[in-house]
This record gives sequence, structure tokens and C-alpha cells, in this order.
Amino acid sequence: MIYLKTLEEIELMQQAGILLSRTLGEIAKWVAPGVTTHKLDAVAREFIHDNGGRPSCLGYEGFPGAVCMEVNEVVVHGFPSNYTLREGDIIGTDCVVELNGVNADMCYTFAVGEIAPEVLRLCQVTKESLYKGIHACRVGHRIGDIANAVQTYCESRGYTVVREMCGHGIGRRMHEDPQVPNYGRRGTGPLIKNGMCLAIEPMINLGSRNIVIESDGWTCRTKDRKPSAHYEHTVALVDDEPRVLTTFEYIEEVLGDRFI
Repeated sequence: MIYLKTLEEIELMQQAGILLSRTLGEIAKWVAPGVTTHKLDAVAREFIHDNGGRPSCLGYEGFPGAVCMEVNEVVVHGFPSNYTLREGDIIGTDCVVELNGVNADMCYTFAVGEIAPEVLRLCQVTKESLYKGIHACRVGHRIGDIANAVQTYCESRGYTVVREMCGHGIGRRMHEDPQVPNYGRRGTGPLIKNGMCLAIEPMINLGSRNIVIESDGWTCRTKDRKPSAHYEHTVALVDDEPRVLTTFEYIEEVLGDRFI
């Protein structure tokens, strides 16, 4: 069942979104060769708690971190670990924050030092496709319009779309209806209405779209081990238009000309 939020609930979700955006801005200060993904998780966990929030992923069905760490070929749901970042890596940091009883969800894929041009372009196109999806997210459209906007933009540029993982509704729970795929046909799926709150999150691969789940039951990576990029915003429908409740501006303030 799709739960439509009130303006008051959306305002609370905006506050959660700001805290989450600031959290990824804190992570941005630490992304560098020689830093472990455990350290990035600890930075996020401390910042969220210090600002009155709760990291929703931590402990969710046994997940061990506050942030999903997506290094190189990891698509989603990677564990924080003792892996030490290396020059040329990319790392997606997917995090959900609960504040005042509501959630916001966001992901940004960071470059670790200088990355290969083809990987940089993958990240750029994936982030651009996120905004294509948001642009298609309007009252009177359908979820398939969002999905098709992401798919056609990425596939026309030679990339592949992960089909087994998708975006979702969000609000009082981290995952709500509807599912928001990154592929599909225009004019299909649930009708978009005011009060809907969606996590839109393209997951795009440099090689094959095929994935595998590792033996931990969580970590999802590309089957061919080529890089995957992931960007995400939480979006609310207000006055027939999408209102983005998270922002990359805190990350951009830290990275400057290194911002992808």
C-alpha cells in the first residue's frame, strides 16, 4: 500500500534529509587512499548520533553498518570492513537516517584520488540519470516514466542497468511501496500523486548488467567485476512537482573541483 504523506511529514523528512546530506558531507572529508571503509562508517555513525538521528541501516535484518559501502564492482549492500581505499577506487556510500520518526535515503559515489576516464564517465552519466528520473517524477506521470528516463539515458550511452535492485517509497519506514525500478516502459506502474515520497536510485554498470550476491547474503556485485556507480536522492511530490529532500551540496563544498 502506498502511503501519501502530509506536508508536515514531508517537512520532517526534509530535516532528516538535511542531516543525511550533512553526514555524507562529513564522509567526503575522509575519502582518500589509506582510509578504511570501517573508518568512513564510524564517522557517519558518530555524526548521526551526535545530531539526534538514528542510522536506519545499522542492525536492519542484521546489517552490520550505518552505511552500505560500495567499492568498485559492489553495486549495493557492501559491509564496512578493514578494506583500505586505494588510488583509483570508487566508493558508493548509501545511507539512511531516521530523525523525528521519519527517514531519508541518499547515496553518492566518490572517486578515490584520480580514477580512470571511463569510470569517471560512468559516474557522471549515472548521476545525470538520477536527475533525469527526478525530472520525470511528476504528478500525473507513472513510476514507469521515472524508470524509462533512467534506462534510456544510460543505455543510450553504452551502460547497463541493474534490474534486480531498485528504488522505493520511504517515510516512517526505510522501505515502503512502491518499488521504483531503473528500467521499464513509460505509462506503466503506479500513478504518481502529491504526497508520495520516493527514493530514486540509479545503479548503473560499466559492463554487463548481471549481478551476484556474495556468501554473506548481502553484498551485491557485478558478475564481471567491472565497476558500478550508484547515486540517490529522496524526493517528495508537492504541488505536482518533485521536491528533492536531500542534497549533494555539502559534498560539493568539501570536494570542490573534485566533485563529480
